[in-house]
Amino acid sequence: MDHSHMDHSHVGGEGHGDMGHGNMPMPMCSMNMLFTWNTDNLCIIFRQWHVRGTTSLVFSLLAIMAICAGYEALREGIRRYEQSIAAKQDAAPNLAVADNRGEPNTESTTLLGVGRSGQADAIGQRARIIKAVLYGVQNFYAFMIMLLFMTYNGFVMISVAVGAGLGYYFFGSHTKATKETACH
Repeated sequence: MDHSHMDHSHVGGEGHGDMGHGNMPMPMCSMNMLFTWNTDNLCIIFRQWHVRGTTSLVFSLLAIMAICAGYEALREGIRRYEQSIAAKQDAAPNLAVADNRGEPNTESTTLLGVGRSGQADAIGQRARIIKAVLYGVQNFYAFMIMLLFMTYNGFVMISVAVGAGLGYYFFGSHTKATKETACH
């Protein structure tokens, strides 16, 4: 498309330069790569999550705490799901060995699943798919929290830690406090 006939001399007025907001410049997101306590023009992950004052900062920090606590709730939900699947698989009859009367052995299955019933195999296959999806969701969630931390803003970093601590207190306090991996 040929735009050579258009007049571009109005960049300082009501044209493209200020996007139609008069002479008021749009605040830009500040992106710090060094630790800071400054919240002027702080954007959190997305340009649309722009902190413009004390009220939006407080609500943003509360939201970050809730997000991080939610991650711990997700981890606990996944642990409970895995426990329930293990219990269902253990309850499924083991057909590998029958006793003298021809009844199936109900002892727990071997690690390789030899002799598991079709019911246990169906539970296992469906659970494996669901666990894979949950694992992907958990990793996505963890990396989004990492991006929160990588704003390098002290207030945001503290909110991430407080939210994780509160989440652990409410949802995961019966599990080990140590993490298996550094990022997620």
